[in-house]
Amino acid sequence: MATRQVVPQQARGEGVVGVGRQKKNAAAGDGRNRRALGDIGNLVTVRGNDIKPQAQITRPITRSFCAQLLANAQAAAAAENNKKQVCVNIDKPAPAALVDGVVAVKKAAAGKAVPKKVAAVKTKPKEIIDISSDTEEAKANDKREKQQLQKKKEGGEEDKPKKKAAPTLSSVLTARSKAACGLANKPKEQIVDIDAKDANNHLAAVEYVEDIYKFYKLVENESRPHNYMDSQPDINEKMRSILVDWLMDVHHKFELQPETLYLAINIIDRFLSVKIVPRRELQLVGISAMLIASKYEEIWAPEVNDLVCIADRAYSHQQILVMEKTILGKLEWNLTVPTHYVFLARFIKAAIPDQEVSLQMENMVYFLGELGIMHYDTIIMFCPSMLAASAVYVARCALNKTPSWTETLKLHTGFSESQLMGCAKLLALFHSKAAESKLQVVYRKYSNPQRGAVAILPPAKSLLLGSAGSQL
Repeated sequence: MATRQVVPQQARGEGVVGVGRQKKNAAAGDGRNRRALGDIGNLVTVRGNDIKPQAQITRPITRSFCAQLLANAQAAAAAENNKKQVCVNIDKPAPAALVDGVVAVKKAAAGKAVPKKVAAVKTKPKEIIDISSDTEEAKANDKREKQQLQKKKEGGEEDKPKKKAAPTLSSVLTARSKAACGLANKPKEQIVDIDAKDANNHLAAVEYVEDIYKFYKLVENESRPHNYMDSQPDINEKMRSILVDWLMDVHHKFELQPETLYLAINIIDRFLSVKIVPRRELQLVGISAMLIASKYEEIWAPEVNDLVCIADRAYSHQQILVMEKTILGKLEWNLTVPTHYVFLARFIKAAIPDQEVSLQMENMVYFLGELGIMHYDTIIMFCPSMLAASAVYVARCALNKTPSWTETLKLHTGFSESQLMGCAKLLALFHSKAAESKLQVVYRKYSNPQRGAVAILPPAKSLLLGSAGSQL
């Protein structure tokens, strides 16, 4: 290495030492003043025998030395700020020392003696990972606690256990009233599967019965008669009731099916809705309608001659056949209609879901149903399904069945108790006046012990209060 000339700094009592190849022997003479590799290219001032470095000493800055300085600076900062011990992770040794620059380093203690030898040690580069100190974590925890307290203040006393609200006087009185009436802690009523016992009966058509009755509900209004009495000059409501009462007697003497009676009355009302009939032909219309219904429903329908005899030969064989043809033409041969009976049969099954069928309940429902179809008011005002549901409701009230209206009945009928109240009061009124009426066929029929003598039983008194209806 080529030597460079060192310019001495002149001062009183000071000597200038230039460290290089030419001055090597002179520096070696004095063992105390010789410094190995520490003063290469540096300017050192010496006073006498005491070595007190006055000028700045510079040295080449290598990567390892820079890393050491950084580590010392961080360690000093950590000690001053009560930081954690710095975690040092050493991955791999650094390459040969490379000169990146020159940094002026001041000696911390000027009065201390300089060690004899200061060797430049090659240190491995250190990769430093700074971990947050305790103070930073404490600050973060304090910040989180403050945020939580602020949220609690804003959200109210959510975290605190809520105090049980004191019962009010109204709630106490209501609870006592429910307990007195037996309404407190009332278990929820379950809906009974009324078709479960007919699962193996193929004639019951359990798979399709729900869809069938949904269809009946949709089309029942299409086959309802409209208010036709105003368009009939020779017929009134009383005449119609007399005709229906007589046809019930004929139906009973011929021992026909109940479906035949309800279909015959439906045919009569629909025909009178579209055709003006004189008074003298009203009974002929009734006989012809019974013949049509018998041919539709019965296995062995009565003969025309039998109907001529039952009418006391008021009409001939030919007149009955002509009226039969006229009725079918006016009705366009549409005889498949949902009558009151199809709904009565289904709703009775829903009212008596247990295995033992109550004949008393069944006869009471049919008694009220026949009272309903005998009166013009109920036929015009209420649809067949509502009249059938009301008959079931009135029968349960008359026989003191509790509850009067169940969830099972509500599901299958589609009516609530309040919806049935108008028709139910009308049927209860008919029941109360049946014994005094001039039309006694229905009353005598259901006063028979074979039918449970349900007509003799007292009507539903709860429905008679405030009820209004037509007089019998």
